[in-house]
Amino acid sequence: MPWKLSTEFTFDSAHIIEGYDGPCGRLHGHTYRVRMELESERLRPSAHVRRGIMVADFKSLKWAKKDVDQGGLDHMFLNEHPELGDDTTAEVVAAYLHRETMRRIHADLEESDDGADLKLRVLLWETPESCCEYWE
Repeated sequence: MPWKLSTEFTFDSAHIIEGYDGPCGRLHGHTYRVRMELESERLRPSAHVRRGIMVADFKSLKWAKKDVDQGGLDHMFLNEHPELGDDTTAEVVAAYLHRETMRRIHADLEESDDGADLKLRVLLWETPESCCEYWE
């Protein structure tokens, strides 16, 4: 792939891993660190510039850092998220971040662009030492 767009951000959220026999089964929070890496074979227009000069807009990769009231995950109780529910492990959250980010990117594409060349990798740290990586 000729281009790779990378960005990192953090968001703070709380959760409970239902059924977990240990401290993670109790309410606790994390400052999640996220790294998004999006690869593409070509450049495209975005919602903010109509010329084909971007892999994607950085804004479309950073949506999750917004406050929960603005559609992000910051300061959210993750167990109340309709797509996560009681399954709030790093693995499940990373897969959700991937799925929702790709949905948002594809929503911004022109009708003639299926985005088949776009490849996204999501890295999610729950702690400075513990990371989950998800890609398709």
